[in-house]
Amino acid sequence: MRADRVAARGGGGVIGVVGARGGAGASTFASALAQRLSRDAPTCLVDLEHAGGGLDVLVGLEESGGLRWPDLADARGAVPGDELTALLPRWGACTVLSGDRTRPGPPPSDAVADVLTALAQEHTHVVLDLDRVDVLARGPGPSVCRTVLVVVPRDLRGVAGTLALRTALLGLVPDVRLVVRGPAPGGLGVLELAHVVDLPVAASMATDRRLPAALERGGGPSGRRGPLARAVATIARELA
Repeated sequence: MRADRVAARGGGGVIGVVGARGGAGASTFASALAQRLSRDAPTCLVDLEHAGGGLDVLVGLEESGGLRWPDLADARGAVPGDELTALLPRWGACTVLSGDRTRPGPPPSDAVADVLTALAQEHTHVVLDLDRVDVLARGPGPSVCRTVLVVVPRDLRGVAGTLALRTALLGLVPDVRLVVRGPAPGGLGVLELAHVVDLPVAASMATDRRLPAALERGGGPSGRRGPLARAVATIARELA
């Protein structure tokens, strides 16, 4: 199912976020972007990672009730978006569909497209935390995105990973842009990186040294200050 088949309630539609390599911070960026967008419009954050503890852990909802991906294994066809939204946990103003740390595994592939369609009909923005394997395989997650943001550290592995993702995404997603992260161990500049991978830069940000400790305290990336907050604010203005 392509992006033009997923009808969102105006605004940014379906926005994917994927890391160029492991540890790029894509889940954190996706969560922060969804939180920022939810201040102004109905927004849903969706976990499409194949492994890991689940986005509900990152944003502090692991003990909250509500549906997770394993509960939607049999969702097919015309999924009622209003009923689904009502059954999902909320992170402030943001609806969250997460994996489940107690029932690990990828989202049910046969249900992903129909569930995303239902969520897009109820939300102005749907932010997907994409799995790199799914992107490289041109799976159901990236295929419904209007925009994909590739979070790329300024290092050799980040460049190599971005080049692989670029090949998979171009021709599938109308709008592919970079979120460039520092530091640069070898001195690779933001514009130099963008030139090498031939993709535009949506935002760049320095390392936020306070962020890891804040995430360990639970509740997800929050706040209105710092490099992450400024980067997501820049992108949110463009997507509004």
